[in-house]
Amino acid sequence: RLTLITGNAPGNDLRFYWERVESSRNFANKVWNASRFIMMNLGEEQPCKPGEDELFPVDKWILSKVNTLAKDVTENMDKYELGIAVQKVFDFIWEEFCDWYIEIVKVRLYNKEQDPAAANSALWTLKTVLANALKMLHPFMPFITEEIYCTLCPEEETVMLSSWPVYTEELHFEEAEAAIEAIKVLVKGVRNLRSEMNVPPSRKAKYFVVSQDENVIRRCENFKNIYMHLISASEVCVQTDKAGIPEDAVSVVIPNAVIYIPLEELVDMAKEKERLEKEKAKLQKELARSNGMLKNEKFLSKAPAAKVEEEKE
Repeated sequence: RLTLITGNAPGNDLRFYWERVESSRNFANKVWNASRFIMMNLGEEQPCKPGEDELFPVDKWILSKVNTLAKDVTENMDKYELGIAVQKVFDFIWEEFCDWYIEIVKVRLYNKEQDPAAANSALWTLKTVLANALKMLHPFMPFITEEIYCTLCPEEETVMLSSWPVYTEELHFEEAEAAIEAIKVLVKGVRNLRSEMNVPPSRKAKYFVVSQDENVIRRCENFKNIYMHLISASEVCVQTDKAGIPEDAVSVVIPNAVIYIPLEELVDMAKEKERLEKEKAKLQKELARSNGMLKNEKFLSKAPAAKVEEEKE
């Protein structure tokens, strides 16, 4: 059902691919595993609803996101834009909820004994957002959502009789949304750079955030506890100039700021030199092999033209 609705509009023919069915299955696994993680942390206790002042900015961000999602999905379904509606629910659950919010609040869940109030607000938010997301996903994936919802909310008989999520102004947190979206850009930029440089996630580094923008400086200072573990940081220095930053530092440009990371923080120079020497030797061997074949008249006369061209390339 999810496969047939996703990426389709009423009246259109749809080419069927098993790969798309597998993608839907992977999404079902994602929902199931995220739900299992949440219920494992909930245990037998039900979290109390926190006051607005007890909610962390990241809690307000995800609550605001699912609140807006309810409005958008309802509008799409009223217009019979089912493919657009389910794509929005899919993207929200996979990216915003699973890949970002759950990863960010894990620290608070693991420190439950040290700070029970922070863990309670995280658990209440997790349960509330998951329940609303399941309600919106239910028309498209009825069986898995019914199974999870009845376990998550035993006080209700069935997801089919639960109230549909409705947008409310009190759950719209514009400042929290802007702040967390800015932090996401920072994290994505750093992760992309680390990935390009083949830096293992376990290797911690010192980061310098340089900006003249007061909002950027304030957010980077205030939300260090959110993003430091997401970018494997040992330390983050937020400043207005490049004082103390080594010349060989690599940089990541984000809106109104530049992040600098000293090269020796990311790369073990001795190991990197050894790796590059091995790579150089391997490429020299490969080059010698190709040159040897291209100098061989028998190879040039008998090999297919495509093979000869491949060796030249």
